[in-house]
Amino acid sequence: MSAAPTLADRMAHLGTETAFEVLARAELLAREGRDIVNLGIGQPDFKTPPNIVAAGKRALVDGHHGYTPAIGIPALREAVAADIERRRGVSVDPGRILIVPGGKPTMFFSCLMFGEAGAEIMYPNPGFPIYESAIRFSGATPVPIPLHEETGFSFDPNDVLDRITPNTRLIIVNSPANPTGGVVSADDLDTLVDGLAAHPRVCVLADEIYSRMVYDNRPHASLLGYEEIRDRLILLDGWSKTYAMTGWRLGYSLWPEPLIDHAVKLCVNDHSCVNAATQYAGIEALTGPQDAVDEMMRAFDERRRVIVDELNDIPGVRCVMPGGAFYAFANTAGTGATSRNLQTRLLEEAGVAAVAGTSFGEYGEGFIRFSYANSIENIREAMRRFRELLAS
Repeated sequence: MSAAPTLADRMAHLGTETAFEVLARAELLAREGRDIVNLGIGQPDFKTPPNIVAAGKRALVDGHHGYTPAIGIPALREAVAADIERRRGVSVDPGRILIVPGGKPTMFFSCLMFGEAGAEIMYPNPGFPIYESAIRFSGATPVPIPLHEETGFSFDPNDVLDRITPNTRLIIVNSPANPTGGVVSADDLDTLVDGLAAHPRVCVLADEIYSRMVYDNRPHASLLGYEEIRDRLILLDGWSKTYAMTGWRLGYSLWPEPLIDHAVKLCVNDHSCVNAATQYAGIEALTGPQDAVDEMMRAFDERRRVIVDELNDIPGVRCVMPGGAFYAFANTAGTGATSRNLQTRLLEEAGVAAVAGTSFGEYGEGFIRFSYANSIENIREAMRRFRELLAS
């Protein structure tokens, strides 16, 4: 029997994303003949719009089969810059836009740039699990920013500012948020940015991947709108959620001038460049018709209202109305079950895939995340099963 390989210590600090584990188990059960309603995975149930697919095909037919610049093809970066100006009202240099394969590289690059032993990086909790994983992997200390149900899962900006120490290098802000659907108000961002004036060396990563997914005619409040922090702001956005392009692996980030060359070096060392045909599809997504996005958002809005009403009708469960994204973060403390136990029972006994709140951090205990990226019929069926499970 051979000896076990000797791994670097940092591998022990690398976490995972439980939603993919739940998806794998749900698919296994489905292959065994179980009827599974999947409200676990965070991806639209819509297909990529046909015009975008056609643009990707056309790029392949036209011979776009080789390497591209590590930073991304110029036409796509220009399209991103135009989209940022159109939606956020800010003119940006395409030379500071980096095209990457999805959203996670920007998270990792940011944490690798600023994270090391002795450094601190602040992140939302409950929050996307890769934040804490990447922070720990970098060697930095993760400092959670508690998100509270009573504020719609926004943060208290004064609490954030109070947690800054001389070791703080980076603050991660996610709005609209995964897993809570919470949206940070413009007033709270005002307070945060005003307070950051006293901490000029602290940078901010604004994860705005759900920026197009805000409800009730509420405008998206972007940190890019604050000129006073643009020289230390990293913006993360992309195509996965807005255009139902999760499998295309296409995202972008906007970097301040002092950091863009470092980010490009990380790209060269990590993945060389993004798939060529995918980048041409990305151009079409931004510059072509937006009807499919509007239609998808109308469907999500209707499903949002249905699932929240259903959850609030289940004894022992309550759920605030999410302001963005496509997640309902239900408070299940009244059921008496832990989040992990409830996740397991929902899948194994009721055939409903959902994700325990503790998969998103310690402050997620007592919550379950349901993705309403599924049909209303399936959402109602999942809630019926949930209700029966608790009644039994």
